[in-house]
Amino acid sequence: MYWYDGDHMSGWSVTLMTISTVGFWVLVIVGIVLLVRYLGRADRPGPGPTPERLLAERFARGEIDEEEYRRRLHALHAADGARAAR
Repeated sequence: MYWYDGDHMSGWSVTLMTISTVGFWVLVIVGIVLLVRYLGRADRPGPGPTPERLLAERFARGEIDEEEYRRRLHALHAADGARAAR
């Protein structure tokens, strides 16, 4: 405090104050962006594949033939209908 001998700021004081203010706001904005990206990640576990999708994948891989695929698909839809009627 004793070295200050005037009522104005020098050019270096203004420059350092400007740089530090801009740096502060850059850090705040970067922190907010990183927080939003972290909270909005898509790799969170979600609901698994549907039974129809699993059945279609097995048919595509050749694990079951078309007749078996249609029979099981019909059984799944019948079970869904019975569940909806309750």
